[in-house]
Amino acid sequence: MDETQLLLWRWSTILQLSSLAMVSAFFVLLARANPRAELRWWARAWAANLVALAATSIHWLRQSDPVFPAIVFFYVGGKTVFAALLAQGAWTMIRPGGRLFTSRNLSIAVTVYAAGAAALLRDITTVGIGQHLLMGVMLIALAIYLWGSGGEGIAALIAGIAVRGSLALGEAGAYILQWQRPWQGPLAPLVEPAGTFLAASSSMDMGAEWLIVLGSVLAVSERGRRALEASHHRLVLAQDDLRQLADRDPLTGAINRRALREIFNEVQKSGAMLLFFDLDGFKQINDVHGHAAGDDCLRLFASALKDSFRPDDHVVRYGGDEFLVIARGLDSAAARTRVDDVTQRMKRNAGPIWCGFSVGMTELEPGGSPEQALQLADQHMYKSKNRNRR
Repeated sequence: MDETQLLLWRWSTILQLSSLAMVSAFFVLLARANPRAELRWWARAWAANLVALAATSIHWLRQSDPVFPAIVFFYVGGKTVFAALLAQGAWTMIRPGGRLFTSRNLSIAVTVYAAGAAALLRDITTVGIGQHLLMGVMLIALAIYLWGSGGEGIAALIAGIAVRGSLALGEAGAYILQWQRPWQGPLAPLVEPAGTFLAASSSMDMGAEWLIVLGSVLAVSERGRRALEASHHRLVLAQDDLRQLADRDPLTGAINRRALREIFNEVQKSGAMLLFFDLDGFKQINDVHGHAAGDDCLRLFASALKDSFRPDDHVVRYGGDEFLVIARGLDSAAARTRVDDVTQRMKRNAGPIWCGFSVGMTELEPGGSPEQALQLADQHMYKSKNRNRR
């Protein structure tokens, strides 16, 4: 390596070291603020990458043979852990709760690998060939897996990993060209450009790694957004369930009176038929036969109302033994037919206790006053009840 390439290599390495320091700090802070499992793995991955590059920087500063095995150990170990933990984080993101390996197994495997590399590899070129081939294969395999997983919002992450893996394979190829110099034949013109490429490779690696950072942040943001939407959807469903429980009378299953304003707002524009029902002699049923018999009578009557009227008609328990039916598009004749049907159902299902009823009807005109119509229906009901007493 000539002096110009050496200076370029050192400058490129310093830039990447500064960049990795910022990335590592960023992921540590992000993992603390957002306790997602993949962020914790990625914070460790970037810390390992920083250790590897720090070892490289020490080598270029000291140029000392005695410490070279230690440099190799930390460099190949850090780079391998970086790729492995990057994959672990991606796997956890796509398969929550899943793991590719345990921390103990990874530690043992990387320690054995790094120790073997430190003992066998004696120069930068052979270290570069072996480590960049391994890292390139690992990252390309990870990109292919992520692409096939069909995950949403991870396109930038896939692109960054694929670019970084491709650069690693390119660097391995450049080291191979540097390994057996001087080359003879058609590859000879590539030796010098390969040296320049290696000298500037740290800067290119830095760009690819920032793309990985961007992809990681976008992927986490997308998953956070989807989790928030899912949580919001569950909250809406829970609110609907609570509203339905609150709007339903637990004894009869009819709509509670508290929902009446919403129903009137719904039907006021088009108009509706109002039928006000009141059970005859209900107090006497409770006094003579007990409240359980009174409850049975209320359930039977509410069931008869719901079965006699249409599914879209609103059956409301207005008071203790008072019920209101609000039916859009129902004329007086059709309303009387349904009231007759209620009477027949009550007779067919009547037990030892007869539950009679009185009813008053009135029509809520389109745009009319629901309160006035309700009051009029109530008056008609009382007239009907007085007639039934004669």
